[in-house]
Amino acid sequence: FGSSLFRPAFDTLSRIGPRGLLETQIVAMAAASQDLIQQLLRAEKEAEEVIAGAKRNRLAKLKQAKDKAEEDLKIFREEQERKFQKEMGSKAAADPSAELKSSTQQQIDGVNRDYTANKDRAIQYIMSRVLDVPTQLTDTQKQALKMGTV
Repeated sequence: FGSSLFRPAFDTLSRIGPRGLLETQIVAMAAASQDLIQQLLRAEKEAEEVIAGAKRNRLAKLKQAKDKAEEDLKIFREEQERKFQKEMGSKAAADPSAELKSSTQQQIDGVNRDYTANKDRAIQYIMSRVLDVPTQLTDTQKQALKMGTV
């Protein structure tokens, strides 16, 4: 221990003794332990702040998404209401009796066209049936006459 390099340590050891050295080491370890605990507490606090910030950001984004969806829904409803009012306005402006009259007139015109187109053929058919009278008796009619039932 004659070296000057170890001299301060040797002087300290001889001054406090082996028991004092152990106590000094325990105190140093306790101080280091306290430093580590403080470091952990700071890290926990930082983590809590990060989590709280993330929660705030998430809530802000949810609120923003909700507001956007409500705005889109409002625009859609207004558009649908305009469409509805436009359709209802045109239907309300139309005269239902005029529409019925028009439909009825179209049907009457159709019947008249059918009548005109088929009139000659119908007359021919009826005339042919009326004039087509058989001049001979059927076998059943002849048999009934022979038996005297007619």
